Amino acid sequence: MEFDPFLLARLQFAANISFHILFPTITIGLCWVLFYFRLRYTFSGDKAWEYAYFFWVKIFALSFALGVVSGITMSFQFGTNWPGFMERAGNIAGPLLGYEVLTAFFLEASFLGIMLFGKDRVSNRMHLMATALVAVGTSFSAFWILSLNSWMQTPAGYRLEDGIFHVESWWAVIFNPSFPYRFAHMFNASLLTAAFLIMGISAWRARRGVDGPATWKVMRTGAVMAALLAPLQVWIGDLHGLNTLEHQPAKIAAMEGVWETERHAPLTLFGFPDEEARTTHMAIKVPGLASLILTHEWDGEIRGLNEFEGEHPPVAPVFWAFRVMVGVGVLMVLVGLWSAWQLWVRGKESREGQGVLLRILSVMTFSGWVAVLAGWYVTEIGRQPWVVDGLLRTADVVADHSSATVAGTLFGYVLLYLFLLVSYIAALRYMATKPARSLSLMPQQRAMNAERAQGEA
Repeated sequence: MEFDPFLLARLQFAANISFHILFPTITIGLCWVLFYFRLRYTFSGDKAWEYAYFFWVKIFALSFALGVVSGITMSFQFGTNWPGFMERAGNIAGPLLGYEVLTAFFLEASFLGIMLFGKDRVSNRMHLMATALVAVGTSFSAFWILSLNSWMQTPAGYRLEDGIFHVESWWAVIFNPSFPYRFAHMFNASLLTAAFLIMGISAWRARRGVDGPATWKVMRTGAVMAALLAPLQVWIGDLHGLNTLEHQPAKIAAMEGVWETERHAPLTLFGFPDEEARTTHMAIKVPGLASLILTHEWDGEIRGLNEFEGEHPPVAPVFWAFRVMVGVGVLMVLVGLWSAWQLWVRGKESREGQGVLLRILSVMTFSGWVAVLAGWYVTEIGRQPWVVDGLLRTADVVADHSSATVAGTLFGYVLLYLFLLVSYIAALRYMATKPARSLSLMPQQRAMNAERAQGEA
């Protein structure tokens, strides 16, 4: 059976980006949480915050390493599977990727060692500054990558000559129409993912009585973050949706399963989109609600998929991914508010008093991953059939490889990523069973210092 090499190349890139995005999503948010832990310890002297920092900096380091490795392999694919993209858009994509290395990666690399291993080698304030600079570096990295991705979604500031993109205005390229909304949405999603990760793992540790007060302090921090950031994400998502409706109406039509252009468009809660029949089977609809949500007017017009025949994305994947994202997001809002109520208003900090909450938070540990993956599927599949929206088709930039070649590398990537993902989760489980101090390099370092002092004496 012969598979389409174009489809296999797309699946391979999807596998790579799906694995890669898991780890920057954690590190971008978690690094700012670590800065908060370090700040609290520096100015309060409370050892619980130091223990919290010791534990979570190990998870940050592991996530950062996997993010860097998977990011390198993903970059290779621009040359191996999609050479036409850099040939056509390299004048824009190349500098943006270069800016990420210069401003973000160097900043992270320069201070990461101090952050991870410099606790007893530099002053508290220097260590705090190193943590802050690594957090700034991860945010800068997201800034440049999301700027490029947003330009591919809503291109601006360019001129097109002989099929090659040239820069007219770097300001317009970087701050293209969708960038502010996409960056805010993703940055907040990273913080929210970190919030549920620290709540989930802390709940698992609390059920086993590991690290006592430090574990509950971390969980309370995560609860506040979730209670504030989850509703904020809904608001940012609404603004992002308005922007997408303006610039990418075909994507919105696929998300909502709207086939005919109409006013007072109903919101389809559930259904099975059928591209051949140009309808959504078994649809459960709420009259007028799609227009109200997407245009903020009851009689707002939503352009249907039939206006974009041959140039709209695959409907079913976008339709379902959007509902997964929204469904998980609503659940995160509810759990975030409830956990904040339980931990801050009721104030019970015991396994017996919070048994139900601890179990639910444990289940929700990786809910941020699910929502982020679903959201990126909406973003990337929803842009098809374009790699640069409306200007450059994905099929025009793919490399001429045989099906066997692409299938073989796809199989290898999937096996490797499954192994790494299982190993990562197993490592988190192992670390969750250990007190923060037992995972730190500090006891060994202090023992070495003591031996050195005895030798000098």
